[in-house]
Amino acid sequence: MLLLRPRAVSALVGCLALAACSSWSVDPPPPTYDVRSATVVADQALPPVSPALVAAVNDRVNAAIAATTHNATLPQVAVTIRLSDVRRARGFNRDRSSAKINIDAASMDGGSVIAMASFEIRTVAPDPATADELLAEDIAARVRSIFSLTMPRLAN
Repeated sequence: MLLLRPRAVSALVGCLALAACSSWSVDPPPPTYDVRSATVVADQALPPVSPALVAAVNDRVNAAIAATTHNATLPQVAVTIRLSDVRRARGFNRDRSSAKINIDAASMDGGSVIAMASFEIRTVAPDPATADELLAEDIAARVRSIFSLTMPRLAN
């Protein structure tokens, strides 16, 4: 029993030392941009991407841009959101959807791409009629998170 106590104390001291070292490598915050407009496009794919999905993502992201207050000190960008590899009605219950998203942020001054992002979204929609809406909301939420956009108010 006496041998177990010093091992436990040394293990605790080792864990505390490792935890203290982990806080030293803090990543700098990502750059922020003043997003002025967004365009949503879909890659040519088989099966083709639903126009309702493209329109829903476009409406949600542009509503978030309109709800966001613009700071004049941040670099102004126009965002292009490209939907690729959109798959619907997958899985055993045919209730899973996924999409790969690529985002380019181009400078409003020169038009050069100054930032890029890429991510994948997966959703589960028990009702096939709501699959596009759920996928669109998940994509828009991720774009709002990446560019620190404000969630627009819900209509009455």
